[in-house]
Amino acid sequence: MDKIERVDRVLNGSEVDRPPVSLWYHFGVQHSNGEQFARIILEYFNYYDFDFLKVMNDYFYPPPHGLDAVKTKEDLKQIILFAVENSDWKEQFAALELIAKELDGKAYFIDTVFDPWQSIKRNMVGENIKGLMATEPEALMKALDIVTQNLIAYCKKSLSFGTAGIFMSVPAAAEIVTREEFLRFVKPFAMKVFEAISGLGKMNTAHIHGENLFFDDVLDFPVDIFNWWDRGPSGPSLEYVKQRIQGCVMGGIDQTIVSRNTRAFLRNHVRQGIELGGSKRFLLANGCSIDSWVYPGAVQTIVAAVKAYGQL
Repeated sequence: MDKIERVDRVLNGSEVDRPPVSLWYHFGVQHSNGEQFARIILEYFNYYDFDFLKVMNDYFYPPPHGLDAVKTKEDLKQIILFAVENSDWKEQFAALELIAKELDGKAYFIDTVFDPWQSIKRNMVGENIKGLMATEPEALMKALDIVTQNLIAYCKKSLSFGTAGIFMSVPAAAEIVTREEFLRFVKPFAMKVFEAISGLGKMNTAHIHGENLFFDDVLDFPVDIFNWWDRGPSGPSLEYVKQRIQGCVMGGIDQTIVSRNTRAFLRNHVRQGIELGGSKRFLLANGCSIDSWVYPGAVQTIVAAVKAYGQL
């Protein structure tokens, strides 16, 4: 069973010899160009022999020119529509083109984005986000709608290169936002992105980010796969979510334990993860990014343990 067939069978709800496996981390090359990034991430994919590739995207949402911080209603008005192919994201597009050529007929790859709320917060609003949600909610939502439109354009461009799906990180946790804030400022805009790309990729994935999750509030996202920190202290479990969706779950590996643990520990962790995921509709992966400084032998051990499980 090759990499594409294995993933296709999981997506179709069929049994497989073993779950497809992949792991990811942030490569820290956002200062460089897309060609170098593609070379590094393809080298990473081939070295560890994953079944599918999650392409990281550390090229930040392009901020308004000359605006160091978004703090006011007037600042929010400077967030406008732009041509995504001519923005800083052009480097990610260059990487995706090269990745598509290299993996054509060999393996699927998915592309990473951050939902509109995170996109606006990460390098534009930052520490001012709580204040703007409280004092300028309408202006903030208008800006979020603009960001949403730009993200949809980005996602459609990405999918046109042959990306198998969009992996969108959505913050839905009490330690990040209140449930009221999530339902007002986060979910509606994330939903618009997912609805716009529904059916355009077979591996569209909602990464539900955080620890104390509002998971029942995201189950209606129109995606093919859900990914979250299922083995964290608050869950929920893979089985809990599988019982409530028609699609697939991705998880089983606690990203916090991949570094600084023995290979024997990791082999047992993999076996437990596979058993938690079950024989259908399950892809084995981390619940969030692992450490970039991880010992290569640890990742090799995880992949080897998955392959060995399939031979039992």
